[in-house]
Amino acid sequence: MQFKEFALHTDILKALEKLHYEQVLPIQEQVIPEILKGRDVIVRSRTGSGKTASFAIPIVQELIWEEREPQAIILTPTRELALQIKEDFDNIGAYRRIKTVAIFGKQPYKFQIQDLKQRAHVVVGTPGRILDHLERETLKTGHIRYVIIDEADEMLNMGFIESVQSIFNYFPGNKITCLFSATMPQPIQELAEGFMKEPKLITLSEETTVNAAITHYAYEVKEKQKLSFLKQLLCKEQPASCIIFARTQEGVKTICDELYALDMCVDKLHGGMLQEDRIGNIRDFKKGKIRILVATDVAARGIDVLDISHIINYDMPNQKETYLHRIGRTGRQSASGVAITFINEYDGERKAELEEYLGYPLEIRKRGEISNQDVTKETIEPLTKPFALREDKGKEVHKDTMKLYLNGGKTKKIRAGDIVGAICEIQGVSAEDIGVIQIQDNQSYVDILNGKGKQVLKALQQGTIKGKKLKVQKAKE
Repeated sequence: MQFKEFALHTDILKALEKLHYEQVLPIQEQVIPEILKGRDVIVRSRTGSGKTASFAIPIVQELIWEEREPQAIILTPTRELALQIKEDFDNIGAYRRIKTVAIFGKQPYKFQIQDLKQRAHVVVGTPGRILDHLERETLKTGHIRYVIIDEADEMLNMGFIESVQSIFNYFPGNKITCLFSATMPQPIQELAEGFMKEPKLITLSEETTVNAAITHYAYEVKEKQKLSFLKQLLCKEQPASCIIFARTQEGVKTICDELYALDMCVDKLHGGMLQEDRIGNIRDFKKGKIRILVATDVAARGIDVLDISHIINYDMPNQKETYLHRIGRTGRQSASGVAITFINEYDGERKAELEEYLGYPLEIRKRGEISNQDVTKETIEPLTKPFALREDKGKEVHKDTMKLYLNGGKTKKIRAGDIVGAICEIQGVSAEDIGVIQIQDNQSYVDILNGKGKQVLKALQQGTIKGKKLKVQKAKE
């Protein structure tokens, strides 16, 4: 099946083509028509199935560009996933000039409020921060048409369900609600029953099924031997791109420091890091600048990289469901992958619970071949550099877009209309060439579309906006 069979807007089809969405995935084939028909859906599907596009495509199709207040809210359990979903909306909605705002904790309210005061078609964020804005009345809900609960089972595990329930009290009754979850425990079913109207249940896989494209097995390793065994395993496997999961922030730091001391191409990700460092490390891992990422379970959601070759569970997860989400970082969208778990002398109960959950015993491999692996300069050397740099999947979509920086904003009484007016006075440029505009206190940003960035940049540098001479330059990435 092809995307054009959904009768999508040509601007969406153009974006999908440039994003290399070549075939409709099973989840998209079932979910997109239901959302377009205005029906509530409950989708049970494992991670990596292409679900974000299954709700982003129909929402972008139905959004009204002229409406300034949010029309869709997507609730996610983590900041990383919120940013990932924002990126997907930015890419799919690029030619429709859709503005998506991501809001989450450990980020200043001030800038979030500024973004929400301007045109924002889609808001994606974590439940706590979304609820905060609703209580402060800085997030308007009068025009909400779509509410998406993504990774609902992780919301439950992280204790967000009460916040989600409170959030629904702010929404109008004529909305479309969609719930996505890899597993469907009883509290999630009760949540759906309370807020959804005769939803259609779409099940794409048994909730405890491991993707057939993933080869997963385990080694029994004593806790004190895990670090040395990990080094031997990496030298043996030579992973092209790998995430190592540890249970604690301290564990992440210890592993990362050990591998970094060997000059391996490695960095870390955990909740105790500064937000800009977390975002930077995820970006570098996606681009391939980082070959090995050592992470807590914040990375079990929100890292969408098609060619992660290996997942290593250095520590077994506390939650049996987390096993599926961790290893689901590999084997995405029909790609193959390997997931390896270390089981120490204290993991007997976790192992038994996981095997009961999966319905079969974990494959335990003998350590001999790995334990005999030498950790030498020759075996480490390939792991000291990136395997291959990846292109940003949205690069092709945004290649004709230039973001401009202007050193004037609200304090200079600059409004979006002033910027639009100045740009539309440029010969050969129209409102259709203007994308997202962000007005902050002392600066503004505007996306110029259709390859007209250089022309607009030159004209604005020579002219004025609202009678004021502003510094205008290409924005830094």
